[in-house]
Amino acid sequence: MKVLVTGGAGFIGSHVAEYLIQYGHETVIVDNFQTGKKNFVPLQAKLIEMDINSPMLETVIALEKPEIVIHLAAQIDVAVSIKDPIYDAEQNIVATIRLLDYCQKYHVKKVIFSSSCAVYGETEDSSITESFPVNPLSFYGLSKATSEKYIQLTSTLQQLPYTILRYANVYGPRQSIIGEGGVVSVFFGKMLNGETPVIFGDGEQTRDFVYVKDVAQANLLAINKGDNEIINIGTDTKTSVNELLSKIMSISSVQIAPITMPAREGDIQHSRLDNTKAFTVLGWKPSFDIQTGLEETFSYYKVISEYQKGVD
Repeated sequence: MKVLVTGGAGFIGSHVAEYLIQYGHETVIVDNFQTGKKNFVPLQAKLIEMDINSPMLETVIALEKPEIVIHLAAQIDVAVSIKDPIYDAEQNIVATIRLLDYCQKYHVKKVIFSSSCAVYGETEDSSITESFPVNPLSFYGLSKATSEKYIQLTSTLQQLPYTILRYANVYGPRQSIIGEGGVVSVFFGKMLNGETPVIFGDGEQTRDFVYVKDVAQANLLAINKGDNEIINIGTDTKTSVNELLSKIMSISSVQIAPITMPAREGDIQHSRLDNTKAFTVLGWKPSFDIQTGLEETFSYYKVISEYQKGVD
């Protein structure tokens, strides 16, 4: 099957592309390399350097004729979304609308959309099911929720099948260790560079950390299952930021006391995704517990760190 992956050179997208190729799918990647990297792209994939808001994307879809589109390209930084909501909307909402129009026009069979637990907002310390109210606390969460609505209405009006995957906090190899990357990669980056980690708030906020390879597997399963469904992709396990840092210090054999900063605007206190529907609809369940995933992630960043030190 021919699959086009937007954002396929990115952290999650490159893992999705690897799984697609592993299972015999012809894979086309569209990425502007704002955050993605060319060396993340599998050699067997066809790579097109392009922003998803480019009008030329229509030409790509018309010529490539993908059967499936996996839409991962997005602005994912909560802080950026609050600082510049127009940019966030352009990258996440407008780009999705354009993509849906092209998919319908050129007879794509299905769109698989990467959404986020950020659509739920604050839910207290509970296991979140897909029926929970959508009440985002950031423009990023709002842009994902709005894109979901456009996808659902497009399906109703134009019969374009979809699967919406709402991710928990994804971590793993290739995630950025600078800026507003995931907390796991940022903590590992600090440990390996001998820098002081920063905890925003009291560190007792909890997250559901799901390994990137498990997320890639969910996308692969969604090609043939879960039509017109919204599905949580998480472990249904909570880990506080303080607990996470303790695990990372243990794995990296580095002990550096963190500094504490005020909680960030738009951050939620608790998030944990019920994955019952993922199992019943997709046949998906996480293969990696957090200890195994963190150890594999550390091995990756350790190699990168040692290489960079050797170059310097």
